[in-house]
Amino acid sequence: MKKLVLLVISLALNFTVNAQTDTTTQDLGEVLIRENRIQLPFSKQSRNISLVSKLQIETSPARSLPEVLSFVPGLDIRQRGVTGVQADISIRGGSFEQTLMLLNGIKLSDPQTGHHIMNIPVPLVNIDRIEVLKGPASRVFGQNAYAGAINVITELNDKRYARVQGYGGDFGMKGLNFAGSLPVGNYKQNLAISYDDSNGHWYNSDYQVSNIFYEGGVDLNEKNSLKGMIAYTDRDFGANGFYSSSFPDQWESVQTTLASLSHTVTLENFYLNTRGYFRRNQDEYVLKRNEPAFYQNFHTTDVFALEANGNFKTKLGTTGFGIETRKESIESTNLGNRERTIAGIFLEQMVNFGTKVDLRAGVYSNYYTGYGWKHFPGAELGFQATKELRLYSGYGISFRIPTYNDLYYQGPTNIGNDQLVPEQAKNFELGAKWSKSGFFAELVYFNRSTDNLIEWTRPDADTPWQPQNFSEVKFNGVEASLNYRVSPNSSKFRIKEFMLSYNYINIDLINQPGIETRYALTALKNQVIGGVLLGIGQKLEWNTKMRYLERMSQDPYFLLDMRVDYNRTGKLGFFAEASNITDTDYMEAGTVQMPGRWFRAGFMLNLE
Repeated sequence: MKKLVLLVISLALNFTVNAQTDTTTQDLGEVLIRENRIQLPFSKQSRNISLVSKLQIETSPARSLPEVLSFVPGLDIRQRGVTGVQADISIRGGSFEQTLMLLNGIKLSDPQTGHHIMNIPVPLVNIDRIEVLKGPASRVFGQNAYAGAINVITELNDKRYARVQGYGGDFGMKGLNFAGSLPVGNYKQNLAISYDDSNGHWYNSDYQVSNIFYEGGVDLNEKNSLKGMIAYTDRDFGANGFYSSSFPDQWESVQTTLASLSHTVTLENFYLNTRGYFRRNQDEYVLKRNEPAFYQNFHTTDVFALEANGNFKTKLGTTGFGIETRKESIESTNLGNRERTIAGIFLEQMVNFGTKVDLRAGVYSNYYTGYGWKHFPGAELGFQATKELRLYSGYGISFRIPTYNDLYYQGPTNIGNDQLVPEQAKNFELGAKWSKSGFFAELVYFNRSTDNLIEWTRPDADTPWQPQNFSEVKFNGVEASLNYRVSPNSSKFRIKEFMLSYNYINIDLINQPGIETRYALTALKNQVIGGVLLGIGQKLEWNTKMRYLERMSQDPYFLLDMRVDYNRTGKLGFFAEASNITDTDYMEAGTVQMPGRWFRAGFMLNLE
């Protein structure tokens, strides 16, 4: 910890001290959504997409990415402990295996298990924004984007700056984060480092998390650019109740490495990005922390991928195209040594019919070792009824193959099933977006009809869990949201942001007599999220967040969180935040008891 403090201070001193500008004036309606081929402004999208801005990230009462995402409508975040040391993400009632995480368009799917997709080696302080695409995204991102996709975006900056954050709080929590940009001539580069640890909020829930993230890029000329990234995260944690309530002394250590290199060609009517990336995840799991020999697993998964994505414009509209190949392998003391190859071809077309109607349609053709070729068509139709009102509908096919844990795991409380077949779904949504004078409202209905849904089951508490295929499971839901955002003004007391959302999901999977299901019947049924960010004077901000959640077959609960910032964008700022102010007794995942009321406070040092 002392070495990290010295490193952060030395890096920060390389920058000239100036005030940092705020980011609240960003027009999110014009933000380009970072899909890998056809990129459209947020306001022109015919999809249900949520944007989380840098302002929202910085002012949320949250110390981790999962905690930030817990305030996004339609997302069900299942944390195992505080600050998201491990967390699962569900979108529209889907399982944690049915969500695709991306970092700057790079897929972070893990062939071992979806429990590892949130091992993102980027400190929160370095994230520029988050794009959440809800609904089928297989046509856009490939097979793992079954129920939706979340793309974490970082940006290279052409200005020199640095930011240091430190905090401490209940449960012996402490953390230090650094993010900086140091352009050299035409070369832009970012570096971010973070360290967090805690004694834990209950027995055997201590953790240590370290991240280091570096990205750099250079414009070779007006048409060509190169960009590279390398990142690493190391997390060790007590895993009481993470996978079984029968063994409170579980422990896990996970290290994730990510590296990529990309080249982009940009012409007047042509765009092409080629990219190669590598992801390694190492996982050590111990059933009894102080007796490793009792039961211990080591897993190492490697993913090598090459892909090319682009678009070109003609009189017929914009054509998007892409190709990818990926090799996934695992060396495991439990799952064995295995590998599989994935290949995919993308093709889509965007056509405008006059000034009000647009159609975007395409197909993703996918090859998987053992399953052959599968094809996932999809389309979105948009109608700009007025300047303020946009109507849209969409249809798409989703597909997901089982993970290695689904197929081969052998343990005291969980057993895989090598007879599983891939799950597939037909998706339909109908929505409306309205935007005017800082207000944004959206209403969406969605339907997902799943075939061969993969769900873990057991006949009784004495029998290990094992995944099975369920046929023809239907999901229906409604999402309604209202947001209000204003530009900075000189008023002493003002509402800077306001949001309120409601989500309802119905699943027709009924628990069969004598069979207990693990995940599907704990999906969200009702969710209400509200928040208001107040500006008091020119330096004080007060953010209040509330959540009401009811999952199927579980009691509902209410959470209230707050954060106060002083001089957040100045040279030296301070913050204090509190979570679960109502001291609610609740669980999000498995049998992990979440903490009651807890507090953190810290500082921000902005250098430029």
